[in-house]
Amino acid sequence: MGNVEQGIRERLARELPQWSLEQDHLRRHYATGGWRTSMLLANGISHLAELAWHHPDLEVSWGGVVVRLRTHSENAITDKDFELAAMIEQSATWRPAEGSSLEGAPRQGQWRYLDEA
Repeated sequence: MGNVEQGIRERLARELPQWSLEQDHLRRHYATGGWRTSMLLANGISHLAELAWHHPDLEVSWGGVVVRLRTHSENAITDKDFELAAMIEQSATWRPAEGSSLEGAPRQGQWRYLDEA
């Protein structure tokens, strides 16, 4: 394993432990409760990507969304990838704080949103 790859893996372990380094991309699979949830998540990620002007590869399926990030113009993983991954992670995994007036999405049944990872 090269120094660059090792550095990326160490940074992921520190900053984004649910993400991995696979095939020269930062990668994260989000399990969802079905097609509706997958599309909502993909659209949310698309919104963040457009705001950041940095666009991931997305694989959208009935039960999940796979996000793959790499800075194509640099042909490498850069700070842009880590920053967008952190924005996606924060948005996708946000839940109301205990005692919040916001209820949050159901965690079970037909209305559940993201499966807990």
